[in-house]
Amino acid sequence: MTNPPSILRPLVEELHARRARAALGGGEEKIARQHEQGKLTARERLALLIDAGTFTELGINAGIHYSVRGLDGKEAPADGVITGYGKVDGRLVAVCAYDFTVMAGSMGMSGEIKVTRLRELALSKRIPFVWLLDSAGARIQEAVGSLFAGSGHLFREEVVMSGVIPQVAALMGPCAAGTAYIPGLADFVPMVKGRGSMALAGPHLVRAAVGEDVTQEELGGSRVHCRKSGVGDLEVADDEECVLRIKQYLSYMPQHCEAPVPRREVSDPVDRMDDELLDVLPESNRKPYDMYEVIRRIVDDGEWFDMKPQWAKTIITCFARFGGRPVGIVANQPKQLGGILDIDSADKAARFVNLCNAYGIPLLFLQDVPGFMVGTKVEAAGIIRHGAKMLYAVANATVPKITVVVRKAYGAGYYVMNGKAYEPDLIVAWPSAEISVMGAEGAVEIVMRRAVEAADDPAAKRAELVAAYRRIIDVYIAAKNGMIDDVIDPRETRPVIVRALEMAEGKRVERPWKRHGVVPV
Repeated sequence: MTNPPSILRPLVEELHARRARAALGGGEEKIARQHEQGKLTARERLALLIDAGTFTELGINAGIHYSVRGLDGKEAPADGVITGYGKVDGRLVAVCAYDFTVMAGSMGMSGEIKVTRLRELALSKRIPFVWLLDSAGARIQEAVGSLFAGSGHLFREEVVMSGVIPQVAALMGPCAAGTAYIPGLADFVPMVKGRGSMALAGPHLVRAAVGEDVTQEELGGSRVHCRKSGVGDLEVADDEECVLRIKQYLSYMPQHCEAPVPRREVSDPVDRMDDELLDVLPESNRKPYDMYEVIRRIVDDGEWFDMKPQWAKTIITCFARFGGRPVGIVANQPKQLGGILDIDSADKAARFVNLCNAYGIPLLFLQDVPGFMVGTKVEAAGIIRHGAKMLYAVANATVPKITVVVRKAYGAGYYVMNGKAYEPDLIVAWPSAEISVMGAEGAVEIVMRRAVEAADDPAAKRAELVAAYRRIIDVYIAAKNGMIDDVIDPRETRPVIVRALEMAEGKRVERPWKRHGVVPV
């Protein structure tokens, strides 16, 4: 006796046919056009990012919302955005990828219901959230009109997630109009050179509003945002490198703010001492050198991950590991304008310190700072406000903090680079260190100018006074008076840092209760 035909078999065949159609997005022709532009499709990007066989897609059957009246008969597979969760190097991540082959990746109502659902899952389950952005922005056919009054949940929810779960917004294509605030509020923003862009208005709207005729790249490409505005964190060559950088970034991040930072096994000996550190500094403290040479010699395997390397280059902000532990490094860069702090470098450092503090990542400060930029131009631009932002971030940070004074530590630069008053769990100095309100030359110029001018030989008198002042700012005086913990052989820097990280691992800091501080912005 044969069983009657199952009602499920034809329904399941139809289900798989629907999935196959949705997986094609805008169709072969638009996929080919995406490839011609040097871009991968949304699904190809996901395949690179997510470990094989671990992706669970949500909302593949979505389409244009039933309430939309202006798009009758129009198809939008998955409503132009792929959402779901999977594993990246074995750790769960929520990810949404906008599909430019479907209505230019524009954000429709159904699609945003999907992304909202995914954000809720990521926040409630405490897993990182990744946007792969390639979108023309809000779908005008759906967004224009007074119903816009009910929109905007995305950005509020992104703020709520901030500091709870890591958020990555990768610019792999355009990100126009208000959706540019997605990367503006995210923790890490890589941008594909020549393709990724973000702007509050596209070229057509800019032309209509202010009469300016610009291309998308000139308006908001990676050169603008990774080198001038500082909104972008990293300029990458193509989609493949972008995905690789996302994976590397996430490898330093915990799953959420209450989880431990991920540790790695490391073959680089924690007690390694590099003789080449003795030759890093030039013979004069007025000459520049490359702080990356110090970083390379002290971190695990000489590897680090830069954040905003092309912007505000007088300061370095990067992730690295010591004994397998992730650490955020804030380092002055004497190679660029002597390592002086200006408005952008203060902002860059403050944001990085806040990022590390949010996710429990210890901070290492490498000091060689002549202080803050001075003059009418920077004062009018608000350098006090921006410097205060960095000061606030460093003082507010409660993660383990270690300070190494390599050379100059002058004025307020010493404070914002986590000087003694800012609760370093260890503060040490190289024998080359000079901790003072200012350098010897500056002090003589201000305090002893008249004595120099009155001397028979002003040049000789100046040299004599500079030498005398240098004896006053001798680093051993600070050590003798308990203002730093030790003067170390530069070769000891790596083992000293590793031992300090072990010591500070269980750090707990109590602060007075408050709603929140009034952050300088």
